[in-house]
Amino acid sequence: MQSLQSLQPRISVAPMMDWTTKDYRFFARLFNPNVMLYTEMVTTGAILFGDAKRHLDYSAQEHPIVLQLGGSNPQELATCTEMAEDWGYDEVNLNVGCPSDRVQNNKIGACLMAEPDLVAECIHTMQKAVNIPVTVKHRIGIDDMHSYEEMLHFVDTVAATGCTHFVVHARIAILKGLSPKENREVPPLRYEDVYRLKQERPHLTIEINGGIKTFAETQTHLQHVDGVMIGREAYHNPYLLAEMGQLWNLEAPDRFEIMEQMLPYIEQRMAEGAPLSIITRHILGLFQNLPGARKWRQALSGGNAKTLADVEQAICNMQAALIRTEEYLKEPQA
Repeated sequence: MQSLQSLQPRISVAPMMDWTTKDYRFFARLFNPNVMLYTEMVTTGAILFGDAKRHLDYSAQEHPIVLQLGGSNPQELATCTEMAEDWGYDEVNLNVGCPSDRVQNNKIGACLMAEPDLVAECIHTMQKAVNIPVTVKHRIGIDDMHSYEEMLHFVDTVAATGCTHFVVHARIAILKGLSPKENREVPPLRYEDVYRLKQERPHLTIEINGGIKTFAETQTHLQHVDGVMIGREAYHNPYLLAEMGQLWNLEAPDRFEIMEQMLPYIEQRMAEGAPLSIITRHILGLFQNLPGARKWRQALSGGNAKTLADVEQAICNMQAALIRTEEYLKEPQA
């Protein structure tokens, strides 16, 4: 694997609860060897007082991989960061952006933007515990603390610890009155605030997140910042990750070749006892925007695929659909 420093520009897949599982990450890695993959947010309590192996295990093929932690106790965060380094993670990220009520009640996520000194203490303690990078993902503001100057104060306070990498979701989080879904859609995007942050703090690595859906948009953002984090679009249309390979002059992989690599993985996971449906749900978007994509999704969702042979049949049907379309397009049109 290349060093993290060599993977420039930085392109990441955002941590998403119930979505960026190890099965999705294995699938996503097949599209692009350089994209940074994040785990779902894992709380310190889940690691320290729950099943650490279940939360921390991943496939070696997933590198480069980042563990995102949720918490606000500096010592607990440091312990989990040390465990992440021992587990082989390439980086640890602290969540200061999640707006859900559940994490607020546990002093996790976006509510921590109101306590920059506490976040700085957490980051400082985490950094002292390990040699791998420790980064922060945050919003541009919360509730009534939504000015650029307040965000800059937060970043400067945390950066004083030596932290140099900030992933900035370009929306504020409204912690009272909006659901997590609404917080991804209702507050307006303020990309210019993130651009300004990079301009005024050029020594920091600034990665932008929020509402980014295309390679062209990514190229535009990279004219202003150091990296781009893609969220739900990377899940619903994973071939976007293959398109990102142009940034490193990589040849885009064939979708059917990706499935050839997925089949042994699916077989292995099923042998471990994993239900087929929890794996296939992550590959539904493989043929997004192509003829036959709807039938592909139908064949693999809702428990319709019960065996590996069902998945192989869905692949054959998709190949046939694309061949028919290609032949139709070659015919003279009246």
